[in-house]
Amino acid sequence: MDVTPAMSCGKVALVHDWLTGMRGGERCLEVFCEMFPRADLYTLIYRGARMAPAIAAMNVRASWINRLPAVESYYRYCLPLFPNAIEKFELKDYDLVISSSHCVAKGAIAQNALHIAYIHSPMRYIWDLHDVYFGTDSSWLSRTGMSVWRDYLQQWDLRSSQRVDFFIANSRNVAAKISKLYGRQAAVIYPPVDIGRFYVRETPEPYYLLVSALVPYKRTDIAIAAFNRLKLPLKIVGSGPLRKRLAKMAKPNIEFLGWVDDLCLAHLYASCQAVIFPGEEDFGIVPVEAQASGRPVIAYGKGGALESVLPWNFAAADSPSGPNPTGIFFDECSVESMMEAVRLFQKNHQKFAPVEIRRHASKFSRQRFAAEFRDYVKARMGERQLET
Repeated sequence: MDVTPAMSCGKVALVHDWLTGMRGGERCLEVFCEMFPRADLYTLIYRGARMAPAIAAMNVRASWINRLPAVESYYRYCLPLFPNAIEKFELKDYDLVISSSHCVAKGAIAQNALHIAYIHSPMRYIWDLHDVYFGTDSSWLSRTGMSVWRDYLQQWDLRSSQRVDFFIANSRNVAAKISKLYGRQAAVIYPPVDIGRFYVRETPEPYYLLVSALVPYKRTDIAIAAFNRLKLPLKIVGSGPLRKRLAKMAKPNIEFLGWVDDLCLAHLYASCQAVIFPGEEDFGIVPVEAQASGRPVIAYGKGGALESVLPWNFAAADSPSGPNPTGIFFDECSVESMMEAVRLFQKNHQKFAPVEIRRHASKFSRQRFAAEFRDYVKARMGERQLET
């Protein structure tokens, strides 16, 4: 992995929602930590053993929530406490605050510092995915609690958005949400993928692959139902609160692997027929990792996948939409629509060129992310200096 050169912007604070594992948001933070290795890192909950070395090496300052007994097992139920905890961080002595936010991190009070917020998503649980997280499949306690706290959290989210000096969105999709919810404009810098972690294998194995946290909005249930009927092998990497329920749904052709290390994941990507991406994501790192491995993506055609995957033209299946398609979209988030896309892929799999798919993924490299973010920060800091 290429390490990003450090840059100097005075005294810097990084703020991230919580650090309990390495997913897409943490990969962005990893680059920020390489850029600002002397920064202080603030977070609600911290489990250092699960973090990349660049994050674990930081001066980490966790919130009071981190001291609650066994908090990792129930921290999602502490959501109403998060605004208070994030506002308790003392940031008055910093020149630059960079928040990496999918929940409340952008609500940190930067005081006199320049605050740049990198937004992975506005708080999904209280906005567009509220009904998914707190629908009839959720517990009575969760639904009741959110009915009490949702209005407060929405109002806090809107108020805190006005404290941010500049927004950066991880996709055009998220930039549109920031504009709609907060009335603010956001630059777009796509998140980083460590292309060097992945490789192309000439001869894939027969299985399909799904990589996802097992939470409601990821729609892993759709994929399981589809592959139950298709009777094709599907490997699922990931874990989460729906693990037991989804495992009960699955027939023997579906294998649950839990979370795996980076080497194993790279092998699984390189060896699969295609990667299944059934949910609507704000951006989605998984499709880019799949493409970095030269493997096509079979994705629901909404959200961030529209910005990372070059699709086969479903309406005219005899020809792709461009010279080098990298995947196939299905139009409805349904079992039947996904099955149709998988069957289309099976008939045309030889028309996908692994080397060209990987070349497309290189547009989302860590080096590109670091360079674009560095240029943005320098420009905003330069403007701040001119004002003073």
